[in-house]
Parts: sequence; structure tokens; C-alpha cells
Amino acid sequence: QVHLLESGGGSVQAGGSLRLSCASSGLTSDHYCMAWFRQSPGKEHEGVAGIDSDQVTTYAESVKGRFTISKDNAKNTLYLQMSNLDPEDTAMYYCAGGPGAYCVLLPQLFVQWGQGTQVTVSS
Repeated sequence: QVHLLESGGGSVQAGGSLRLSCASSGLTSDHYCMAWFRQSPGKEHEGVAGIDSDQVTTYAESVKGRFTISKDNAKNTLYLQMSNLDPEDTAMYYCAGGPGAYCVLLPQLFVQWGQGTQVTVSS
């Protein structure tokens, strides 16, 4: 049973930075994608960033150059470093995992989800 738990959310001024963490357990597949999605009221989940088993990263165009996804396999932890935050980044951020040779940021491809951590960016 895969369990994901996010942390690190909070409130920040526009232009500021936050780092999200996702602690995982039970993920043992040789081919997988770990990713961050986000959801704000009235919107569906949107893919933010992903990283596959070969450390290849994928980003949404809206966050490219501002966000960095990484993972520490020894600690079973996924990270999302967010810089130059904008109020449009305000959302509940979810950690997700799914099998696959590479990442495609579509929520239906992911089978395990964390409970989410709230990020609020004020202007």
C-alpha cells in the first residue's frame, strides 16, 4: 500500500518562495513517475511537475523556470521548490505517483495521491 504525505505549504507574498515535501512509503516499482498536481476552487487538477525513474523532469509551461522538482530516493521524499510565486499559483498542492516509463502530467495516469497541502500567494 502506497502512502503519500505532503508538507511545507503555507502563505507567502507574491514573488516569494516555498518548498513542498512529500514523504512516501510502499513505492517499489522500477518504472514510475512522481509528480505534483494542484487544484483551486472551481478547477480540475492540473499537472505542475513530474520526475521519472531516470530523473527526467517534466514541467507545466506556466511554472517552467520558476519551480524545480527533485527527489531523494534514500529518504523516500519528493520535493517541489517554488520561486517567484504568483497569486495564480494559489491552490491545494497534491503529491501523486503512478507507474510508467516516463511522466505525462494527466491526473488519470496516477493511482496514488496524498491529502494535499495548501499554498496561498497574496498580492
